[in-house]
Amino acid sequence: MLKRLMLVAGITIALGACNADRTVSSNRHLQPIPPETVALMQRNGVAPEDPIMMRIFKKEAELEIWKEGPDGRYAHLKTYPICRWSGQLGPKHREGDRQAPEGFYTVTPDLMNPNSAYYLSFNLGYPNRFDREHGRTGKHLMVHGSCTSAGCFAMTDETVAEIYAIAREAFAGGQRGFQVQSLPFRMNPENLAQKRYDENIAFWRNLKEGHDHFKVTQRPPQVEVCNGRYSFNTQGCAPTDERVTQAVAERRSRDETRIAQLIERGTQAVRLVYQDGGSHPSFQNQAVAFASATDASQLSRRAQRLGQVSRPDAIASGPRTIPVGSDGQPLESSAATTFAQRQTPAPGATSAAGTAEAGDGGVTSVAREDAPPTRPLHQRLFGNLFSRDRLSGDEPTQPDATEPPTPPQRGAQMLNGAQPLTPHGDARYTSFR
Repeated sequence: MLKRLMLVAGITIALGACNADRTVSSNRHLQPIPPETVALMQRNGVAPEDPIMMRIFKKEAELEIWKEGPDGRYAHLKTYPICRWSGQLGPKHREGDRQAPEGFYTVTPDLMNPNSAYYLSFNLGYPNRFDREHGRTGKHLMVHGSCTSAGCFAMTDETVAEIYAIAREAFAGGQRGFQVQSLPFRMNPENLAQKRYDENIAFWRNLKEGHDHFKVTQRPPQVEVCNGRYSFNTQGCAPTDERVTQAVAERRSRDETRIAQLIERGTQAVRLVYQDGGSHPSFQNQAVAFASATDASQLSRRAQRLGQVSRPDAIASGPRTIPVGSDGQPLESSAATTFAQRQTPAPGATSAAGTAEAGDGGVTSVAREDAPPTRPLHQRLFGNLFSRDRLSGDEPTQPDATEPPTPPQRGAQMLNGAQPLTPHGDARYTSFR
């Protein structure tokens, strides 16, 4: 026990090393994991020091934590609602665009920030190698407290304290870095059918490959960048396990068949347009109340729950759903009106909210009664739309030996350094309060 306390203390000192000339005003970075969450771990057969990984879904505004079990596979532990993310669905391109990043990132101990201006935070590590190869810029993209965002994921102070504690204990147990999969939406056929004409569809299909590798193996995939694309569970851009490659291909084929069926049944292609990002539905009423508060006492009560809130009007309004044609452009107003009148959930679709597995492609394909076509249904309907497009014209590149880090090793030496007190989001951030 004494040895473990010394290890935790050592991590704390390392995280604060770059701020040695500042006095840390609180020990909030040392708050314990809540007892009910520890009890949940025990019921699931995992311990606080076991490795973790995270998945973020923008559209659903949820952050999941997964824990490694005794067999090396990861099991879902808990889902947290995201209070605020900014921008639109799609990757971050440049500093100042208010976009929250999408991609596969690795958080190491030096990216944890106990002195954050937003209670507690950790840096996602944007830009990663993929982002840099595509010329993407920006810095200080965080998961943090409060409810304000300029390219970050804001979780409220109470929630980020729990997430921070879970990550801290995993590092104390020897994990060198945990993977964060930041995705635009749950990668199920229903969402992909609706977004099939989006300008980001090739990039999102590439992200889905990593999502599917995790679903098949229940382990965070190893990540490389090959020919301007993410490459998963490869070494030198060659597959490391043909059985996994085959299983992922089979999953992809099932999903494409389901997508084709949804399109054939009339699933409308749409674009979601946000005023400025989104929020989990559980926060919308609170944001409306925050925006309508008329005196200091009301604002104080709201601030105790949410902290700072950026663009509460944008949170309250939610996204607009705009039908689009095959060119990705909005349809005429009459067609949009007809769509709005008849829009209903697709047959067999299930809600993804509040669950780790819902909407991850678990809908069983429905067999057609007519004779099988000469080509697969998805090819007849939209050809090679969902083929493995190259995302750029870059020449093939060799994998970066330093990214991502090697698989976690128990008892590994902690990395030194700390994330200093920094602006939240991009340097051009302006607070809306």
